[in-house]
Amino acid sequence: MPILQPIGRTFLTFLAAVGRLSLFAANGLAHCIRPPLYLRLIGRQMIDIGYYSLPVVGLTAIFTGMVLALQSYTGFARFAAESAIPNVVVISITRELGPVLAGLMVAGRVGAAMAAEIGTMRVTEQIDALDTLATNPFKYLVAPRLIAGITMMPLLVCIADIIGVFGGYVVSIYKLGFNPAIYLKNTIDFVEFEDVASGLVKAAVFGFLITLMGCYHGYNSKGGAQGVGAATTNAVVSASILILCFNYFITEIFFAV
Repeated sequence: MPILQPIGRTFLTFLAAVGRLSLFAANGLAHCIRPPLYLRLIGRQMIDIGYYSLPVVGLTAIFTGMVLALQSYTGFARFAAESAIPNVVVISITRELGPVLAGLMVAGRVGAAMAAEIGTMRVTEQIDALDTLATNPFKYLVAPRLIAGITMMPLLVCIADIIGVFGGYVVSIYKLGFNPAIYLKNTIDFVEFEDVASGLVKAAVFGFLITLMGCYHGYNSKGGAQGVGAATTNAVVSASILILCFNYFITEIFFAV
């Protein structure tokens, strides 16, 4: 039995963490739909998550599309199937690479910043001061970030899809010698609404996960500067892992055979 005790202890600790996270998420979502809403804070978070994340997301998307076109050409040239490159690029970007890479980039940038900001407020007792001033911390800190993450990530991914497909187009036309009209026609004819919609749904879920993990780890941080650093690391790692896990489940829902 002593051998099994660490396993049972770890499992119970995991269940307790899942329970705390679920309650935190439910409380945060409840405040997202329950008035009053701090519109100025929501707008500020939208700018921070959406506008300031555009450069890193755009660079990631355009180089991903360019590399994807090159790699597809290298593989398809062996089977004389170069004409399928527009189809592969647009499907890969809209379904998978656009939302996943954008989510990972935003998690590294925004999730860490949220955890550090809220964690600093926790260890310096600013969150306790909000309670003293009769201001709900969930309403003031968590709800605006959740709303901004859910609404801005689909816009970011939509822009990333366009930039990524454009990157593949540039490489295919000017590097691989494709006909521009034929390339565009194949791209438009092959992509379907379901492909784009699945990516946007993933983006909304990823935005929720990124902001949730940033807020959760920052809100529950303790131990001074070292605790804030640990909360920042945990927020980025947990958000990245959840993005990859939920990516599979959403793909299974949309495209299960």
